Amino acid sequence: MAKDHGSQIKNDAVYEKLRKEGASKEKAARIANAQANGSLDAGGGKLEQRSKAELYDEAKEIGIEGRSSKDKAALVKAIRNH
Repeated sequence: MAKDHGSQIKNDAVYEKLRKEGASKEKAARIANAQANGSLDAGGGKLEQRSKAELYDEAKEIGIEGRSSKDKAALVKAIRNH
């Protein structure tokens, strides 16, 4: 069972996994919280329903490099694989 990291972390298990993989505390928290609120839904269509500008902003927030040259489909794939 994942340790409770407080109310700021919405998905403790994802946060811990990312920290073990070497992600910074801030990056792990952002990704864990994005996944908890559904914006990193790996199996559904929520990302596809967002505009390219929204996907770009999400990619910027989680630190995906080369995002300005990516089309919408590439942004979706990069966010899911990040």
